Amino acid sequence: MMATQTTTTFTFIPSPMGRLCLTRDGDTLSGLFTGTDKDTPVRTTEWVEDPSGFDEAIRQLGEYFGGTRRTFDLPLEPRHGTPFQRDVWKALRTIPFGETATYGEISRRVGRVSAVRAVGAAVGKNPWGIIVPCHRVLGANRTLTGFAGGIAKKRWLLEHEGVNVDGGSDHDDPRARIRAAKGSVLQMSFEE
Repeated sequence: MMATQTTTTFTFIPSPMGRLCLTRDGDTLSGLFTGTDKDTPVRTTEWVEDPSGFDEAIRQLGEYFGGTRRTFDLPLEPRHGTPFQRDVWKALRTIPFGETATYGEISRRVGRVSAVRAVGAAVGKNPWGIIVPCHRVLGANRTLTGFAGGIAKKRWLLEHEGVNVDGGSDHDDPRARIRAAKGSVLQMSFEE
């Protein structure tokens, strides 16, 4: 019997932190990636670019970046990942907007206290960056560590949510930059 190939539909959208890649398999959002080579899956012949079918995800992301949405209400059905990874991804969704947790705290939430490194690996495999807020996970000493989109983007997301990651000044508030843009799409350059 021959294996059935699934078609992955994708589109790129602009955001204040740069271009994002959305993917879906059928009607289910299967991924949100920051567009870097490190976190965006390699496109194959089974990938088809088509912006239709992403309207709700794009609307909710626009509200998030515009400062009016704190949680996402999108159906997410992991079609891959181990049961442990899925437990970690579920635990990530419990971290409230504007708050953070450590990898150790997540390992306790999933009942695997000694599995901090495995939690880190599972967080790194999160296919729905931003929507499943892996950017809210910090190192044991509350430092910015590990983000597939890069530390600068992780910092941006946390600051956008009002988390003071290192005593930065108010004049660098990304929400103020968004309000100043009055709805226009901002393009920012991030360097590692």
